[in-house]
Amino acid sequence: MKLIGKRIEKDGSGHVTVRPEDDEDMWHLYNLIQEGDRVRAAGIRRVQNVSATGSVDSRRIRLHLTLAVTRVNWSPSTAPGAESGAAPSAPNNAPAANATVEVTGRVAEENQHVKLGAFHTLEIEANKDVRIEKDAGGWDSIALSRVEESCVPGRGAEVAAIVCGEGTATFCLLSEHMTVVLQRLEVPIPRKISTTSSAHEKGLARFYQSLYASFLRHVPYSSPSLRAIVIASPGWVRDAVFDFIMAEASRTSNKPLLAARNKFIKVHVNSPHVHSLVEALKSPEIVAQMKETKFAREGMMLDRFFKMLATDEMRAWYGPDHVALAADRGAIGTLLISDELFRSSDAAQRKKFVGIVEDVKQKGGEVLIFSSMHESGQQLNQLTGIAAILTFPLDVEVVEAEEKEAKEEEERKKAEENGATE
Repeated sequence: MKLIGKRIEKDGSGHVTVRPEDDEDMWHLYNLIQEGDRVRAAGIRRVQNVSATGSVDSRRIRLHLTLAVTRVNWSPSTAPGAESGAAPSAPNNAPAANATVEVTGRVAEENQHVKLGAFHTLEIEANKDVRIEKDAGGWDSIALSRVEESCVPGRGAEVAAIVCGEGTATFCLLSEHMTVVLQRLEVPIPRKISTTSSAHEKGLARFYQSLYASFLRHVPYSSPSLRAIVIASPGWVRDAVFDFIMAEASRTSNKPLLAARNKFIKVHVNSPHVHSLVEALKSPEIVAQMKETKFAREGMMLDRFFKMLATDEMRAWYGPDHVALAADRGAIGTLLISDELFRSSDAAQRKKFVGIVEDVKQKGGEVLIFSSMHESGQQLNQLTGIAAILTFPLDVEVVEAEEKEAKEEEERKKAEENGATE
């Protein structure tokens, strides 16, 4: 995403103009735009003109509109279905950006074609400027840090993954904030009835050919930003897939693919489904190579939290109220929080979570903001969306009792003060 312009006042109001370029940029926009913001972007609207004779002329025109936002919708990109034997396109092509963000609201600035207050829905387009304007307090630390992250040059997919079983394969690209499923491949393979059966071998051959064609279409294997290509599967399917890819690369003299041989990592998982990516990213091979990436760090810390929840529950807290209590006591070493919580339409709720994040950072704790577009983020969402690993053990019941006692004491003092003034 390109930063075109930015003006933020001391009270947190102001505007930012950006130009989204791919699916991940659309995801950032979806998280930046809140209900009550004003968004200006290009759009298409049908307008009607009535002539002097009473005839109506209806046409669609492109114009720039400013909307007072009432709703924001996100539609992820959808991968095309697999077709066995489809001809591969040129290798190393990145997938097209086709995720969409739709912004609905009332027109806030009148023009010659649209009346003030009329409803409209803008579909944000790639490579078109979008201006986001917020009132006081709107550009908080979370929103500004997301703008900075999204505009870092050279950002792109860091890991490509193929999660496969016998006859099935799912192609994914993982970046800092998204897991994009590019294609799901299914090729029927007859059961191996006897050692002389050739139908099984022919089915496997079709599967490998289809998988290789899909690999060339979807995986940007020679991209400098791509750090690893993970092949994960139960059993020994991953070894057969890797051997076939390398054999085909040698047969067709695909030098860029042969040069990327060191990027391949073979990992065992228990299930040939997308959710096994979390398991794959926790493997020692991946951790050693990807320990500096954001999503690998998130997966490691979430795994650590679940282990601590089972063995030392006084140092593993979750839920908004409990985590807020731990933050007040300066006990949080690592805060795990989902970006879904910051999309709350309730400004007070968002402010509460922003306050927790800033409080933990000020006291020297680590904050990990999980993306809901990663499997690890979806797991955290199932656990209320917020959790914390404490630096020292705290008993929830004792802390709640202390809070209750302090509240009762405060109410008693207020009652005494009121009685004295009367």
